[in-house]
Amino acid sequence: MDRHGATILIVEDDADIRRLVRDLLRGEGFSFEEADGAAAMDAVLSRVRPDLIVLDLMLPGEDGLSICRRLRLRDTIPILMLTAKSDEIDRVVGLELGADDYLVKPFGPRELLARIRAVLRRVNDRTHGSPAARRFAFDRFVIDLDARQIADEAGAPVTLTTAEFDLLACFVQRPRRVLTRDQILDWMRGRSADPYDRTVDMLVSRVRKKLDTASPGSNLINTVRNGGYLFTASVALVA
Repeated sequence: MDRHGATILIVEDDADIRRLVRDLLRGEGFSFEEADGAAAMDAVLSRVRPDLIVLDLMLPGEDGLSICRRLRLRDTIPILMLTAKSDEIDRVVGLELGADDYLVKPFGPRELLARIRAVLRRVNDRTHGSPAARRFAFDRFVIDLDARQIADEAGAPVTLTTAEFDLLACFVQRPRRVLTRDQILDWMRGRSADPYDRTVDMLVSRVRKKLDTASPGSNLINTVRNGGYLFTASVALVA
């Protein structure tokens, strides 16, 4: 369930596609803002913080990958990247830079809405879980699943994107258990994985680097050949 009244920023230079997405969002009750490129996007962001950005990869001037990289340096606004390219490397690079999901053009309206709702649900729908505390300690970290925050033993925050946090939360709630890529994507996104989808691999790589930077040599996420991934840490509930 997506949050009523969520604001979506559409960054797309093709006026026809922008109109299609705008009309689709309006019909589903979303609020929206539009931009045809980086400069227009920056102008929108100076006055409003959207709940999600639908960002085209191939933009004139500053392209979507550069924009994604720049945004991730200062914010964690969820990003759904649109790409007309079928080459996997473009999707992988986008995910490595911090995009939360991607969708290849041409896309169907229902698929776009499903992706938007899935990202918003991961970010905003936190009220249906157990009312019990959901703070956990592992290795040298404490993670608060409801506040969506993680800090090291000195209290310094570890900055994770929306997708990175969701991946780590998935592992923390299922420690010392081999999880396949399909299982992880299902728990994170509520949909089955494409057999060639490299999303999980890219997210694991990014989370590993960030955890290892804060806790060198921790080796918390192991790759299991022909199996998936294993979160090796002991996890304890924190009162």
